[in-house]
Amino acid sequence: MSCKVLVACVGNVFLGDDAFGVEVAKGLAARQMPGGVSVVDFGIRSYDLAFALMNDWDLTILVDALPRGGKPGTLYVLEPDLPENSVGQEALDAHSMNPVAVLQLVNALGGKVGRLLVVGCEPETIEPSAEGRIGLSEPVGGALDEAVRVIEGLIVGATSQAIAA
Repeated sequence: MSCKVLVACVGNVFLGDDAFGVEVAKGLAARQMPGGVSVVDFGIRSYDLAFALMNDWDLTILVDALPRGGKPGTLYVLEPDLPENSVGQEALDAHSMNPVAVLQLVNALGGKVGRLLVVGCEPETIEPSAEGRIGLSEPVGGALDEAVRVIEGLIVGATSQAIAA
């Protein structure tokens, strides 16, 4: 049995550590992925992510900067509760990425997101500035290789469960 996995990497390259997901996508692109696994750098393209989530994925792994108050560079793996069907105005902004609003948009369009895991990294900074900030901070950049290994482990776990089923 084949397992369909979407690794959806998001982030803004002009906001420093917010580019974590984008950089993880680059790391995963250099790796051999099992059949049925798609790694996509969505950047800030919220509509593209919403429409991709409309497909029937066995597992979606969302990769993003995730401020939770920990030490910069800390990795988290979460299985969030999915939002209700309501869609706020922020879901309609094609120039930003709000993952919760994207999930709400999928529901509003009649789609259903299957199992969702979030692999996030505690940012040092994602604050916008007039000139922008390109490049990851040292602690977040140092977490990239481990994030790739964590995601590969999640993929192996999902495909192993599909084979056993």
